[in-house]
Amino acid sequence: MSFPADIKGCMKDCILSLFWPRKDIVGFFEKHGCTKVEVGRLQIEGENGLKRHEIVDALFETLAARADSGLGPFRAMLQALLNWSHFDPYYFDKLRKLDRASATRNLDHLRQLQEIRDARIKTDRERRAVQEAERQQATASLDELRAEYLDLLANKTSRQQRGFALERILAELSRLSRLETTVAFRVNGEQVDGAVKFEGEHYLIEAKWQEKSASNEPVYQFAGKVAGKLYGRGLFVSVNGFSPEVIRSLVMGKEIQTLFVDGEDLILVLEEQLTLRDMIDRKVKAAQTKGLIYVHPISGAEKEI
Repeated sequence: MSFPADIKGCMKDCILSLFWPRKDIVGFFEKHGCTKVEVGRLQIEGENGLKRHEIVDALFETLAARADSGLGPFRAMLQALLNWSHFDPYYFDKLRKLDRASATRNLDHLRQLQEIRDARIKTDRERRAVQEAERQQATASLDELRAEYLDLLANKTSRQQRGFALERILAELSRLSRLETTVAFRVNGEQVDGAVKFEGEHYLIEAKWQEKSASNEPVYQFAGKVAGKLYGRGLFVSVNGFSPEVIRSLVMGKEIQTLFVDGEDLILVLEEQLTLRDMIDRKVKAAQTKGLIYVHPISGAEKEI
């Protein structure tokens, strides 16, 4: 994110109209986040030293070249200038090197530009909030989702088609439970089937609809994705359940990060015996209090395989 060019230009005018000695200009930059190393690269003193405007241009360019585009120092300087009220009488009144009217004009112009920018930011923020609210709004009812899921069970469409349908059903169930939902995405070559935010934590989702219980390889791959994320957590959804081996291997001597959901769990949610939020909460509770990753969401008992 780059700092607005029009505000940058006005800030330059303000700095040049408020400070006369070159050392004062440099001091203003140092006080608001410009490092001594960055300042030290400039030839300031002596006959061959940079002119006042050249110092300002050079330091603005130096800050803009930072990896963070110098946003911190630029914002700090902007805040200082927006609240500026001091006009050094020595340079403004006695020596008359600086003009108070010109400086006041530049500061007022900067405040006007910032007011326009603030209004634009507010409008953009409100627009994004509306868009996000619309994106998080469910587009299907629970009855429709239940009918679609049962239809998928009865009709042998391709595994890929059922997988995509399962992703959509899970996303809609998440929205119906008022859970912040992220649709499928790719990152660093990894495919993630989606994510939900529950109690402040983001859970990655893997949705599998295959003929046999989820085998070790896809579960291990997903566990690796989860482990590579900050405080990673995951929900592995396998309509036809899991193999005994994968459950034992995932919990023995390891930190629990992935919870298992199967077709029975989904039916309980689709039949309104509990919400998706309730289901996740009960599975998290079992993992945190009993160390179990594959439990019945109503009884809380470990599922038999």
